[in-house]
Amino acid sequence: MGVLVDFVLLTAKVVGCIIQALVRWIKKPPEKTVTNEICLITGAASAKGLGRLFALEFAQRGATLVLWDIDADGNEKTAVQVMERGAKVYAYTCDVSQRQDVYKTAERVRQEVGDVTVLVNNAGVVAGKPILQCSDELLERTMKTNCHAHFWTVKAFLPKMMEMNHGHIVTIAGYFGLFATACVEDYCASKFAVVGFHEALSHQLRAKQINGVKTTLVCPCLVKTGMFTGCRVRRELDALLSPLKPEDCVKTAMKGILSNQAIICIPRVMYFAVVSKHLFPWDVQVLAHKFLGIDKCMYPFIRQRESKNATT
Repeated sequence: MGVLVDFVLLTAKVVGCIIQALVRWIKKPPEKTVTNEICLITGAASAKGLGRLFALEFAQRGATLVLWDIDADGNEKTAVQVMERGAKVYAYTCDVSQRQDVYKTAERVRQEVGDVTVLVNNAGVVAGKPILQCSDELLERTMKTNCHAHFWTVKAFLPKMMEMNHGHIVTIAGYFGLFATACVEDYCASKFAVVGFHEALSHQLRAKQINGVKTTLVCPCLVKTGMFTGCRVRRELDALLSPLKPEDCVKTAMKGILSNQAIICIPRVMYFAVVSKHLFPWDVQVLAHKFLGIDKCMYPFIRQRESKNATT
């Protein structure tokens, strides 16, 4: 009897979530204001990266920007562009892969700027080599920058957000945090890990009923930032998919962030791929993707499965 009751309650919750999602899809929630919010963005230096574009978007909306990057020169250039948009900006040289550097710089930010209310964990690196050809040092660098850094920044800034019951944590994960592919095992592992961390953090905040601290997971597909230039997977996927323009990716992400959207998949057809991966048999997934014209989203999985079948 208890199992039946649990099943009914779970079904009711699932149906409620679906209805709520449909309502949000039909009636778009208003965008919140970030004027005078203190927004910290990691990995803000790259001229082609998402961090700089996020900084400019938040600056345009009146936020105070705090920029972190290990590249001091690139970070300063981003700061100049932010100032040109009339926003206050503070640039700090920080290696987010180093725990003590994160905590030390976070304390400086609290003293010199104030309490961070929007945290965008964007910094990322990739070795770009198969695991057996990749040095241990490069593997460690990937995991520390792409995953461990999220732990350190959240530990540094979340307590005050929880105390105020106000804030927003944005995790820039990506396509490879949902689906694995060959040749970039270090990157896939780090992004899978950070997706899990973000989901666990979101559940914890809900369990503690801290409704004022929002979380958003951003999972774009292939973005033309130059990160994967030269990687085999980049060449193979580029043959099928046109990479997303960084500007389009950030604009789409900003709409979701400002409407407190929990997860943003770019393009949106990835939602179907995420669900189908867990709910449907493999043959049904492939068939559905082909008929719906979104099989490219699952190309790495299809390629791996076909290779496996060819050798058995």
